[in-house]
Amino acid sequence: MAEKLTPGDTAPGFTLKDATGADVSLSDFRGRNTIVYFYPAAATPGCTKQACDFRDSLATLQAAGYEVLGISPDPVGKLASFADAEGLTFPLLSDEDHAVAEAYAAWGEKKNYGRTYEGLIRSTVVVDEDGKVAVAQYNVRATGHVAKLRKDLKLEEVG
Repeated sequence: MAEKLTPGDTAPGFTLKDATGADVSLSDFRGRNTIVYFYPAAATPGCTKQACDFRDSLATLQAAGYEVLGISPDPVGKLASFADAEGLTFPLLSDEDHAVAEAYAAWGEKKNYGRTYEGLIRSTVVVDEDGKVAVAQYNVRATGHVAKLRKDLKLEEVG
């Protein structure tokens, strides 16, 4: 498994299919801050909550100069259904062979109900305008993560 990324590292480049089947590359976002978040499975309760939190914060994140990309091992068709069902307007990317998750250290050993297995580790990496890691968070919680991330990025709601 890859080492966890740390601020200052060069973010691993990638090109993945989005929910429409189009190619999306990290390099497409050069010049902008990009939040790349990894989630285990579309349309599951925690992942839906997290995706909807990003959806609901998208306008303010974009106003502050941040784009959002969600990556999971789900096939394109499942991502399309998830995006439609939840009104998600940011790219959801399919990493079926989990090569990108592995490059970002977001794939590895997990424990659940006493069972150990390989799987996706809910993680978020913020990539700066120059393609460097600004923030890397691993084993994040689905609920409240976007609010915590906004705080960490000093984007607290004003008002």
